[in-house]
Amino acid sequence: MPYEWLPPEGGEDRLQLWPHRSLSQRGFVWFIGATATLIALPLIGLLGNPILWALLPFLLGAIWAIWFALRKNGRDRDILEVLHLGPDRLQLVRLGPKGLRQEWEANPYWVEATLHETGGPVPNYLTLKGDGRAVELGAFLSEEERVALADDLRSRLGRPR
Repeated sequence: MPYEWLPPEGGEDRLQLWPHRSLSQRGFVWFIGATATLIALPLIGLLGNPILWALLPFLLGAIWAIWFALRKNGRDRDILEVLHLGPDRLQLVRLGPKGLRQEWEANPYWVEATLHETGGPVPNYLTLKGDGRAVELGAFLSEEERVALADDLRSRLGRPR
């Protein structure tokens, strides 16, 4: 699961959430290498032919476009949500792509975890509502993961401290 409860620190429970990352750094290198190799194989028959020089910029452009698209997708997935749950304070910090930081705080006694089965931007949309404001939690998780997280969060919010 792309979330985990960390060991309590200073009397606070901590939850970290992050998007799925199906392609590791090593996988990225292998994928680009395999793509470049497969694109270059048909060029072996053109060695010594001037047509090779006409095709080469387009093939290199295709490899660059794949590399660029995968890198951009990886940067866009650099999201980390950290939830600090203490006896008198609940804080949600979202570290987004490009270093964007968003914070939300509320009294955990009044916070309600709501799972919207329909009507949200995604099925089983999970929100935390408190202090007059509702914030989204784990939008990048799958439907099943949001349901499991909502149950887990409700049990921790309802637990006496």
